[in-house]
Amino acid sequence: MSKSPQDLSQHTPMMQQYLRLKADFPTTLLFYRMGDFYELFFDDAKKAAELIDISLTHRGKTAGQPIPMAGVPYHAVETYLAKLVNLGETVAICEQVGDPATSKGPVERKVTRVLTPGTITDEALLDELRDNLLLSIYADKNENFGVACIEVSTGRFEVANVHSLDELKSFLQQVAPSEILYPESFVYSHILDSYKCTRRRPDWDFEFKTSHSQICKQYQMQDLSGFGLQDNDLAIPAAGCVLQYVKETQKTAVPHLQPLKILRLEQCLYLDAVTIKNLELNQTLAGSRDNALISVLDKTATAMGSRLLQRYLVQPTRNVEEIEHRLDLIEAIQQSGLYEELKPELKQIGDIERILSRVALRSARPRDFSRLGKALNTVPSVQALLADSQEAALQTYGQGIEYFEQLAELLGRAIVENPPVVIRDGGVLAEGYDQELDNLRELSRGAESILEQIELRERERTGLNTLKVGYNKVHGFFIEISRAQSVDAPTEYIRRQTLKNAERFITPELKELEDKVLSAQSQALAREKRLYEALFDEFAPHIAGLQTLAQKLAKLDVSNNLAERADSLNYCRPAFRAEPGLSIAAGRHPVVEVLTSEPFIANPVQFDLNRKMLIITGPNMGGKSTYMRQTALITIMAHIGSFVPADSAQIGPIDRIFTRIGASDDLASGRSTFMVEMTETANILNNSTENSLVLMDEIGRGTSTYDGLSLAWACAESLSRKIKSLTLFATHYFELTQLAQDHDNVANVHLDAIEHGDSISFMHAVQEGAANRSYGLQVASLAGVPKNVVKMAKAKLADLEANRSTNDMQLPQAPAASQLDLLSNQNPAIEKLDTIDPDALTPRQALDLIYELKTLNQS
Repeated sequence: MSKSPQDLSQHTPMMQQYLRLKADFPTTLLFYRMGDFYELFFDDAKKAAELIDISLTHRGKTAGQPIPMAGVPYHAVETYLAKLVNLGETVAICEQVGDPATSKGPVERKVTRVLTPGTITDEALLDELRDNLLLSIYADKNENFGVACIEVSTGRFEVANVHSLDELKSFLQQVAPSEILYPESFVYSHILDSYKCTRRRPDWDFEFKTSHSQICKQYQMQDLSGFGLQDNDLAIPAAGCVLQYVKETQKTAVPHLQPLKILRLEQCLYLDAVTIKNLELNQTLAGSRDNALISVLDKTATAMGSRLLQRYLVQPTRNVEEIEHRLDLIEAIQQSGLYEELKPELKQIGDIERILSRVALRSARPRDFSRLGKALNTVPSVQALLADSQEAALQTYGQGIEYFEQLAELLGRAIVENPPVVIRDGGVLAEGYDQELDNLRELSRGAESILEQIELRERERTGLNTLKVGYNKVHGFFIEISRAQSVDAPTEYIRRQTLKNAERFITPELKELEDKVLSAQSQALAREKRLYEALFDEFAPHIAGLQTLAQKLAKLDVSNNLAERADSLNYCRPAFRAEPGLSIAAGRHPVVEVLTSEPFIANPVQFDLNRKMLIITGPNMGGKSTYMRQTALITIMAHIGSFVPADSAQIGPIDRIFTRIGASDDLASGRSTFMVEMTETANILNNSTENSLVLMDEIGRGTSTYDGLSLAWACAESLSRKIKSLTLFATHYFELTQLAQDHDNVANVHLDAIEHGDSISFMHAVQEGAANRSYGLQVASLAGVPKNVVKMAKAKLADLEANRSTNDMQLPQAPAASQLDLLSNQNPAIEKLDTIDPDALTPRQALDLIYELKTLNQS
């Protein structure tokens, strides 16, 4: 912009109005309504033209300079808004609020709403299958955090306390916020770099007293003790900031916010960011929903049910009472076979969770009310199905579902069956809903027959066969006569408009009728809009109750869906026990088994106090990773209250799940593959407990053999001896199988393969004991490595095995006594062996001694 907004005298009145409005939104794209278009000017126009591929033009001049301009039609604006919001942009919508007929100068305009990625409620701008969270973060100096989330499109308002940076990263990965607010003084902003929309807010937005007052005012409370928040000096500032931001963007009160809920993360099964990513719960590593766990589990009937299921998945609960309640509901539906009858009824419910928020914010469109009415009318049939099920759990659940009969009846009377998209042109309210509206409409509609009568009468009276009576929005009613016959028009006809081949006239009678009809149309539209607004008032006192209804129906949808999945996919009900451990009989990977055309080989997992670590060996592609992942996925599914893919599953106390699987660089942060691996390993070793489930895959492969083997050994030792977590430890270091002989709580299992000449068949069955080889060359051949290269590799392998050096820091292949004798012969001066009986040593003691002697020999 060439001129400062303060210097307005050189601008046109229209541009002066625009610049005054724009001054309040300097960093926001301002969509300025002009007739049938939303226009953008100056830098906004240039930016929007580039982002959403619209034409950049110029509109005259202001202050002597051309005005860059770009615009979009009002009827297609949502398409463009969706693109901008998805790009993380903020848009201010400026509407005409004045009457053009009475305005002196530019029509009065004002910004009626501000769209940001985390505060949108418009159906066309939202992804119906994912939550759209606005999140704020507040921190103290000791790496403790308060976080607050608002889902404006549903009214959900939650806060949590987070006690480390790693936990904060995990929480952000779980909830996947669309927009993040943080204070100017926030020193951890680097962890937000991967998020599309982050906003630095002034520190005073997080001031404790102001925030406390804001929340109390929202809920009309004296203090926050009812929420358990009274002394929470981290969550309250975060909640105050996010609440104030929502009010700013909505340009109105937000009465639909549900009671503030504290998320107690310690009651959730902790999944760190790496685990959520590696296990592909809601999306694959490539970012697709297809082939993630959610794609197998989610066959819900409603979008609100789908979103609830996804929340379950990323924040599984450890509350066994809640889990058992969910399982009871699933089992009751399964036993009754009710899901086939329930699903079509639930489909009729739709996404009333988000519709209700638009009703509360007074932004609901006619079709929102129509769908809400259909949903409310479906509730009795849902209640009847549950009541008639003969299952106590379903009968009890049905009794908690409220039917809002009066509101259903109101919408049935008020809204036409297929209403138009918007109220602007009327035609939304049904005949019979309001007598005065019906009378005004009848007067308007009656004009057609009156005009036909006038036309017939005037043709007969004047003898002019080209005479016809018509109407348009610009010129109103008129009598049209061809140019040739117009000279014979009666003297009382008053010329209104001249066309190329005709003349148009008006008469006092026609003018009087026009005034009555147009007045009736205008009055009818004005009354219809008033009555439509009154519908919002009717619903306002019932929003909280209707939200409870939506939550109940969403949970029923999830339970019904999981019951169907359990039946269709042959899942079993998991059992929870107080004793530590994990026992899964014939477990299956829930995603792989539905994607593969071959029968899936089910495998057991057994952990208890005497079996805390499984060392898993076997060939690449043999199924080690699948086996590990399925164990974690079955555990997670059990904790969301789902049946699981197994013959049986006994689940002891599990507090956390950690994974160290796969290999990838983090070049943006300057971290190599091995550095990423070690960082993830450090997180596991520092944060896992004896009740954690740990998946470790190929530790130490990113460095030299000696370093890698040493690290893998040390990590396994720490997990088995010190931490004592339930650990699946997959490795190609066969030397680690020695741990099973050194430690009572370690066991070896392996996946086998069978060679057929140069080919190989993977058995995928987990068996007790260690593997005897890794079949690496055979897998290389399957992968398409040239035959001459594989042949050379085989020759080199044979050479290495025939000439294995004693200085090769491999763990002993021969018995310990033979290795010790060999080392003693190499250096007879070693006197330590004189006092040791090699046959009396444990394998671990022999191993430690061999390493020591090798070091002495090398020196």
